[in-house]
Amino acid sequence: MTDSLKSLGPSPYPWGAAGRSLQCCCSSLASLSPRRAELWHLLLITPLHPTVHTQRGATATLPCVLRALPHNYRVKWSKVEPANYGESIIIITNGLFHKNYGPLSPRVRLRHSHRYDASLTITDVALEDEGRYRCQLVNGLEDESISLTLHLEGVVFPYQPSNGRYKFNYHEAKRACEQQDSRLATYQQLYKAWTEGLDWCNAGWILDGTVHYPIINSREPCGGRLLLPGVRTYGARDKQKDRFDAFCFTSALQGSQVYFIRGHLNFKEAGQACRNQGAALAKVGQLYSAWKFSQLDRCDGGWLADGSVRYPITTPRQRCGGLPEPGVRSFGFPSKEMRTYGSYCFVGK
Repeated sequence: MTDSLKSLGPSPYPWGAAGRSLQCCCSSLASLSPRRAELWHLLLITPLHPTVHTQRGATATLPCVLRALPHNYRVKWSKVEPANYGESIIIITNGLFHKNYGPLSPRVRLRHSHRYDASLTITDVALEDEGRYRCQLVNGLEDESISLTLHLEGVVFPYQPSNGRYKFNYHEAKRACEQQDSRLATYQQLYKAWTEGLDWCNAGWILDGTVHYPIINSREPCGGRLLLPGVRTYGARDKQKDRFDAFCFTSALQGSQVYFIRGHLNFKEAGQACRNQGAALAKVGQLYSAWKFSQLDRCDGGWLADGSVRYPITTPRQRCGGLPEPGVRSFGFPSKEMRTYGSYCFVGK
């Protein structure tokens, strides 16, 4: 880290009158009360709104503004990673020079709308960009930092493979979600989904390596009738050996569409029907996204890319499964030779 910071060179900003003023303040700082001295040292402005709301595919800016430019200062942006309880460096700057790091490197830049502005701009926001970020002022003996959260509106769904429940270790669950245009949900996302009605009796992995299941209606197969509703937890489990389902998180993608093709098609024919129209069989996450954000409502079962058959219901009715709540219903993984269902197609931007 030290070498990286040194390679950026000294701060390029001339101090001028502002510098003389700052030097004067420094010389008189000893005369300030402890509380006033503490406030004087706060060079990072606390953002008015610590959560930035955005959509997948959009451009988002996380604000970080300095009150002054200390001598030889650096600003470091990093992302808090719940899966490994660490932080990943994104960018380091001294105001003129900067260096990008990690997988976000091609999609990040500093806004620099004025010389005190160290705000981070992320283009083409992806699912994995959601989370907590830290802007840190590296300034000699005393560093400061502020935390911001990038939030994507999304939907959490449980996922299991065609060969039944409790087949994924952590790494397999992570890959399975990614293959369905989603990622493992965070605890905050799972909890929010529970408050919105997610009720699922099978335990599943989430991003930090813990295992949970959300219950609205207490019942015998799900811990018993006497337990209160809530997000129940198995805690941290062995990521290699233990096997559960997965809770995946997906969000709307700008410029995309999921639509239904009617027919009596087997799995191969369903895929061809989508390709004939320049589309592809929708993934599970894409169907959930269309149901949640585009209010896709169809009573017809259709093939998806993983070989499952599902249909989205936003207005529950008796002839469409009879369940009282909206949701994406599933017929499981029928034989791919069955000519019973249509197909759900996805076309992206």
